[in-house]
Amino acid sequence: MPAETLRVLVVDDEELARRGLRRDLAEFGGIEVVGECADGFEAVKAAAEEKPDLVFLDIRMPRLDGFEVLSLLDPGIAVVFVTAHDDRAVQAFDANAVDYVMKPVDPERLARAVERARDRLRRREPLPLAAIGAAARAPGEPLSRLLVRDGARVHVIPVDDVDSVEAQDDYIAVHVAGKTHLKQQAIGDLEAALDPRRFVRIHRSWILNLDRLDRIELYAKDSRVAILKDGRRLPLSRAGHQRLRELL
Repeated sequence: MPAETLRVLVVDDEELARRGLRRDLAEFGGIEVVGECADGFEAVKAAAEEKPDLVFLDIRMPRLDGFEVLSLLDPGIAVVFVTAHDDRAVQAFDANAVDYVMKPVDPERLARAVERARDRLRRREPLPLAAIGAAARAPGEPLSRLLVRDGARVHVIPVDDVDSVEAQDDYIAVHVAGKTHLKQQAIGDLEAALDPRRFVRIHRSWILNLDRLDRIELYAKDSRVAILKDGRRLPLSRAGHQRLRELL
């Protein structure tokens, strides 16, 4: 990334807030605002198309909030959150060394945030997406929907609709009603975010929605498979079988 020019995307559902941030950023040298967005879906599309270096991201927005947008961005993009009074969010940022500015935005604080973003980009330090998302959720609050980016499009999948999740290298394959959606995420990070009373890690590569389980069958000596209600067969490890027995 050229140090002299920082490509910036501004995301906030309030036009006055976007205008003020853009005005303040114009006072700094070496910044090009490549776009501004009023909601999370626009932000994901713009980030995919414009490939900004830095995103100023509001937290409380309709449709997709700032944390959901973050989960869909390239982890190499620097992000500075913009927040009014979300104490839980601020705690999440402090815990994970993620920068933020409070509304109304103080120009000096904004300048420090820009410099920190430049430093993160120089060091090529990716954002700890899973840790931020986990810290931002209320204690004991499981994930209610999965967001999957397909190019510039976003699929919103209620977790109730998920049949199973399969690990595929650096991705997970989310199986829903005969369709598969690929998402770049570690299966362990998703497992930690789901309700453990409903979603079970039955194998190192598989998470199963208990509502989809029909029966367990012996496959070979000391080897079992989980049979889903739609007839699909999933491998079942010894540890996974034990977890199922404890929940059934």
